[in-house]
Amino acid sequence: MKPVAFMMSLMLSLVPLASHAAERPINVTTSFSILDDMVQEVGGEHVHVRSLISPEGDAHGYNPRPRDVGAIAQADLVVFNGLQFEGWMSRLLDAAHYRNPVVIASDGITPLKNQEEHDDDDHDHDHDAHEHEAGHEHHHHHGPQDPHAWQDLRNGAQYVRNIRDGLIKVDPAHADDYRQRADAYIARIMTLDGQIRQQMQQLPKDSVVITGHASFNYFANAYGLPFMALQGLSTEDDPSAASVAGLVRTVNEHHVRALFNESMTRSALLNQLSQETRVPIAGTLHSDALAAKGDASTYLGMMQHNADLLYNALHTPAAPRP
Repeated sequence: MKPVAFMMSLMLSLVPLASHAAERPINVTTSFSILDDMVQEVGGEHVHVRSLISPEGDAHGYNPRPRDVGAIAQADLVVFNGLQFEGWMSRLLDAAHYRNPVVIASDGITPLKNQEEHDDDDHDHDHDAHEHEAGHEHHHHHGPQDPHAWQDLRNGAQYVRNIRDGLIKVDPAHADDYRQRADAYIARIMTLDGQIRQQMQQLPKDSVVITGHASFNYFANAYGLPFMALQGLSTEDDPSAASVAGLVRTVNEHHVRALFNESMTRSALLNQLSQETRVPIAGTLHSDALAAKGDASTYLGMMQHNADLLYNALHTPAAPRP
């Protein structure tokens, strides 16, 4: 074969390899499992998603590991919640010398105030979520805003829009696919939002939910169901004896019909409350992480699971206890 013909043949043989390389999925690293599921829904076959914190994992007390630096360094896109949920994220981005795009999933939502924040806290109240991440890494405290915004499905839809835009920025060649998948996913989110609103409206007006950890404020605000928690916004906070005694009084005064475990908190305190009040524990709500398997192993599945559990436990008015 003549040299020119040989070179042409070699170049043509390499075209499929180059095309395959160009079509590789983009690497997306997320901070925790709920975002992992959202990115997979929007990205489909075009993304390879890795979550730093696995299903059932607790972001509140998480300490990054050396391998997490590698996961960040290899990422084309990093997605995290913001609102100080991951107080360790800026440190991790710096350690990995990460310079590619980031998505702060909570951008554009209206955050609720952290009612547990002390008045004498001198935290910087700048509203830029990335600046919050850089400024608050001690004790896993969240600062002035409640970070659990995904518990309102309408906020979840905004998370999806932010993820869509981040994927398009990194991979504009598949922009139409990302838009179509995001639109379809948002439609499912909003359908479920309407269904949960209808469910919660059917509950007795005096319904009160007591659970382990104050991560359901957005759910309460969106769907009109009051929540009280044994702990504050962080799963590392222990309730005082006085606060537990106050909850016992609340359970008795409001004729609370059921208590709920929360997947991120220890059950001993809730068991104590159940024993002292003789109110049953109806099941486990999922808040900060997906379940490893089962109906709560996706974002929409988790929200449906929680709504169904609440409805089934509370829809029948309770008889007053002596």
